[in-house]
Amino acid sequence: MSSKPDSQTPGADSLRGPLRIVSIGGGNGLSTLLSGLKAWARPTVSITAIVTVTDDGGSSGRLRRDFLVLPPGDIRACIVALSEDEALLSRMFRYRFKVGHGLKGHSFGNLFLTALTDLTGDFAQAVRLASEILASRGHIIPSTAENVVLEAELAGGQIVKGESNISKSRAPIDWIRILPRSPQPFRETIEAIRSADLITFGPGSLFTSVIPNLLVRSIPREIMKASGVRAYITNLMGQPGETINFTAADHVEAILKHCGVPSKKANKLLDYVILNQSPLPAAALRRYAAQTALPVQVDLDRLKAMGVRVLQADLADSGPKIRHSPERTAVLAVKLARLGRRRRQIMARSVAAE
Repeated sequence: MSSKPDSQTPGADSLRGPLRIVSIGGGNGLSTLLSGLKAWARPTVSITAIVTVTDDGGSSGRLRRDFLVLPPGDIRACIVALSEDEALLSRMFRYRFKVGHGLKGHSFGNLFLTALTDLTGDFAQAVRLASEILASRGHIIPSTAENVVLEAELAGGQIVKGESNISKSRAPIDWIRILPRSPQPFRETIEAIRSADLITFGPGSLFTSVIPNLLVRSIPREIMKASGVRAYITNLMGQPGETINFTAADHVEAILKHCGVPSKKANKLLDYVILNQSPLPAAALRRYAAQTALPVQVDLDRLKAMGVRVLQADLADSGPKIRHSPERTAVLAVKLARLGRRRRQIMARSVAAE
């Protein structure tokens, strides 16, 4: 993979064949969405995941420090989400060592990606090879090849460095920055965005999974120029250390601010904001409330004033954890991708007729 953007626009072939969905994010939120989209993979959908590489905690952080590799954890979760669930290799990638000096806490998949990176000398190549080995039904691209670090400015002016430290903070976050500033994206990322029928942000940690991808050079600009549908899948719950008491509109405003887009012109970056409308299980809500995590409140008037369309659907899973249903969220994403394909075809015919 090349780290240089490509100035060429996508060809007509991007208007035929499988619907093209580009999903941007990281962590459990992105892997949840991908696991649902997997059922729609070729011939219906071509999936590309653009994944954050700012993790510095746990197994990923240790490997990052010891081997100077990009953090493999979020990438590994996406590879597994797109692979065959029952495959032995997929189960191995999820395996985490429980004992062993130097091994305890490490994920086998993280170690595998680190070893492949050492063998090939290229993290992106290691990701591609691992995806082929696990027969992943999509393309996974790190948001950048550069060794980036997150830096947060908290309310009151305090500066906190490192994703793991930012997640532990309890003061509101005013700004997130990425160091070095404006790292280069992969050319494949730019090409995927330009030819996408649907571009999704989230679900996932707002400041440490979603926004960091949008701080990579030219990615927001390309999204704003994209002819496909662009949608933000709003989180179900506020996250301690990041988004306590954030409403749905607060989430959107944070994304817009970091992309340099005025809140009243949100439709320059986003077409839709997707919200859950199904009730959340009371027992789970009590457990989350004990950690000061509450459901994200929906403020429709503020969202509509931003100029975005709001879609509400039954998207919450019925399991013990409060998270999006992979299947229902994927169904909605495919519908939006079909809408995006029609829009792109109409625009292409209009340009050809001029």
